[in-house]
Order: sequence, then C-alpha cells, then structure tokens
Amino acid sequence: MAESKEVDYSVTHPDNITKFKVAAGISEKVLAAVTKLCVAGEKIVTICQKGDKLIEEEVAKVYRTTKLKGFAHPTTVSPSSYVTPYTPLSTDAEALELQPGEAVKVQLGAQIDGFGSIVCDTIIVQPKDSSEDTVTGRTADLMLATYYANELMLRLMMPPGLLAGGSDEEKAKAAAVKPPTQSKITSLLDKVAKSYECNLVESTTSWLFERNEIEGKKKIVVAPAEGTKGDGIPEIGEVWGVETGLSLSSGKVKNLDQRATLHRRTANTYILKSQNARKTLSSIQTKFGTFPFSMRQLEEEGGDVKYKAGVLDGVRQGVLRQYDPSGDKEGAPVARLLTTFAITKNGITKLGTPPALDVSKFKSDKKITDEEILKILEQPLARNKGKSKNKKKKKPAKKAAKPKEEEEEDSEEDSDDE
Repeated sequence: MAESKEVDYSVTHPDNITKFKVAAGISEKVLAAVTKLCVAGEKIVTICQKGDKLIEEEVAKVYRTTKLKGFAHPTTVSPSSYVTPYTPLSTDAEALELQPGEAVKVQLGAQIDGFGSIVCDTIIVQPKDSSEDTVTGRTADLMLATYYANELMLRLMMPPGLLAGGSDEEKAKAAAVKPPTQSKITSLLDKVAKSYECNLVESTTSWLFERNEIEGKKKIVVAPAEGTKGDGIPEIGEVWGVETGLSLSSGKVKNLDQRATLHRRTANTYILKSQNARKTLSSIQTKFGTFPFSMRQLEEEGGDVKYKAGVLDGVRQGVLRQYDPSGDKEGAPVARLLTTFAITKNGITKLGTPPALDVSKFKSDKKITDEEILKILEQPLARNKGKSKNKKKKKPAKKAAKPKEEEEEDSEEDSDDE
C-alpha cells in the first residue's frame, strides 16, 4: 500500500506564500474601499455589511476550485475609544454613527486555503463632502506615535543579523546578537509613545499565524497587564500578525457594557445538546472554520434569532471563543495598526499591511530624540534586490520622525528600505 504524502503547509512552500499574498491583496483592496466609506454620519453596521460583501465578492474571483476560503476576519469598525474590533448586529437598537474627527479602527481579513491575512488601519473620520485637511494637536500626536511605534515593532521582529553584510565573520557576529526580550520591546515602544505624550495600550498582542490558526504557539505581549506574558521569539519561516496600539491616556483597558458579537471556533470538541446549537456550530464550521466571525453574519444568513442561543451554548461549552468588547479606561482615543508578514532569509515580506501614513498631513511639535530608536528606524526591512534603478527609494523612517522644519534643513537622503 502506498504511503500518503504529508502536505507541506509551511510558509517556505511557494504555493502557500502565494495563497497568503492573494489573501493579502484582497484584504488590502477591501480595506481601502471600506476606509472611504468611513465618513461622519455613516452607521457602523452598514459599513461592516458592505465590507463583508466586498470580501465575499473578491474571494469568489480567485481559486475557484478551492472550497476552504473566505474570511480571516469580518469587517469591524471600532469607534475612537474602543480597543477591540467592533462589529454590531443589524438588529441592534442603538446603531452607532461615526463622528467627525474621531480615530476609527478598521480591521478585516481574507483567507485562501486556511492562509489568512488580517489588516487594521486607523483613520480620522472626515465630515461628509469634505476634502482631507491637515491634522494637528493631540490627534496628530497619536497618529504619528502609532505609526513610528509600528515601524519600530516591525524592525524588532527581525532575527538579529538577518540582513547583515560584510565578511563571514562580521555576519556571524551580527547573528550572534541576542534578539530583544519582550520587556525590551515594550521599553523601546514606550519611548516612542512617550515622545508624543501617549501610552501603549496594555496587553497589545502579536501572534504567530499558522494555517487555520491566527493565535499560534508564540505570542508577543506589549505592556502586559498583570497575569499576562508573551512566549517565544520570531524566526525565519514564520508568519506573524503584528499589532500596535497606543492611547492618549494611560493605556489601561476596561470591558465595555455591550454584547459580545465577535467569536471564533476553538480546537475543543464537545457534542452540544440542543439541535439548534449543533446546527449553528455546523454552519459556523462550514463558513468560517476556525477564523473569527460576527454574529451579524449568522443573523443575516439565517434570519433566525435561535442562532444566538446556539452561540451562547457553544461559548458555555468551550467550543466557541467569545471576544469581549473593551475600550480605553478613561474613554480616550486609541489608535491601532495590524500587519501580517512573513520572515524570510531576505527579511520581512509583508502579506497584508495598512497603507503607510502620509506624515506630511500630521503636524506635531513633538519628535523622537532617542538615538537607539532612531538608529533602528533607519534599518531596512528587507534586502534591496535592485529590481529598478529608476524606482524612487523610500526615505528612512528616522528622517520622517523629525518635524517638518528640521526636514527642510536636512540634505536629501536615500535609503534601501523595504
């Protein structure tokens, strides 16, 4: 009898990385479309519904023979002080509307054959029929701090010496440097936050991504609350979902007095007693697998309120996980970014990323002055492959961290960035 060949689901397999990239393309495309919908006066539930429809439409266009594809994360639109993704039900009596000037977090994701790409961006809501204006004051501080903290975080995820050049001895010396501990990562990020008089959101967690799993065996916890800690360091051949969260207040978090609507299937097995609960769980397993889903999606699909009892039973027996809504303890604005990327021998390969912040539109009288941080921000995320000599090179993140008046005084610099 012929032995069955084990399927390679690692990121090193070219087919798998392609699936990640296809999912990333969909996630980024839908994110761009959804952010355009986020204008003052729009209902959050309506935006989420449109975003989910776009994900379904885009996923249907690719890998037509692949049954396992769809959502890596439903569309969520979180108001200013919210920390966790927010996805209301269409039947909720209180339909929240976006307010002008608030910092809104948009998070969503697609998956192909279990390889998921999740992205999150923070945008400032514009009034209807209004062109984008320059952002100033504390909102600008928050956005700039979050952007540079995220840029720093991505570079701290790089295994030491990965992009080192020079002789074999110099490369070996660079690779021998110990990776930063999780407490060191928190310390460095906190310096960026404090530069803009902001604070890290407690227990912001980045996870190792695997096939059908967005909360893998490793995690990095920034500013851990009491009783929480990370485990493991990033390595070549891994895919991570890296999150950065900052607040204009203390960064402490509290549970919100709202129904939990975001859930996901766990690895636990239990035969639910009621027929309705078993039917609900089967529907969840078929459409979402082990990826997060919104109760709104079940509501719209079945139109039967009985699904709520089925979800509740699933949570009670541990076969479903419930994500409790949380927000800033003082109700202050919070900004979040989430990037999916792979660590390869050539550095960081982004597999789903929010668009780079146009720092020229955010004016702050604050800046990063710590030399250690500025040096890290200058480092590229990947090797320069020299594909195009005419392609304009990106400036290092360090230079962008300076106020505009200082930029104008500096001479023009080039950088081999990602």
